[in-house]
Amino acid sequence: MPVKSAQPVGPFPPGADPDEYDRLRRRVLWTMPSGLYVVGSRSADRLKLNFMTLNWATQLSFDPKLVGISVEHEALTHTLISEGRAFSLSIVDREDRAIVRKFTKPVDADTLGAFPRIERSTGSPILAQAVAWLDCEVRQEVAVGGHTLFIGEVVDAGFAKDEATPVLRMEDTRMSYGG
Repeated sequence: MPVKSAQPVGPFPPGADPDEYDRLRRRVLWTMPSGLYVVGSRSADRLKLNFMTLNWATQLSFDPKLVGISVEHEALTHTLISEGRAFSLSIVDREDRAIVRKFTKPVDADTLGAFPRIERSTGSPILAQAVAWLDCEVRQEVAVGGHTLFIGEVVDAGFAKDEATPVLRMEDTRMSYGG
């Protein structure tokens, strides 16, 4: 597991105090609008399933429809996506914000089993109560620092609730991750 440095990581503007600049940089990065999602992953044999809270997700391409998610190298989800070559992205109802806290740390099968799920084209688990979901096959992996950007092609998608349902964003919680 990579050791997190206690020292700020540059580059720094000329004359900037590294500690002050690092705090400023983090605050600015935290202002970027960010969703909060639940990523589903599975092993290649489809016997091991996992959910993980994630906020680094974005659409990357219109044609083909590509989505990118960034997952820390040491996470179980990283191993399962690399092995299973697929992932799902569940878009969560703003009223269901407590759900994302359940998946910020590794969970056991009982915790995962407490949440109804569906499987579609790839077999990656999807939260049944999601507002909407994407089911993706991995097309590319790109190493980016301590994370991997998994680029997935959307092979299935749908709504489980009314499209007008407000969706969860990072700022709806007291969680802060980034920077």
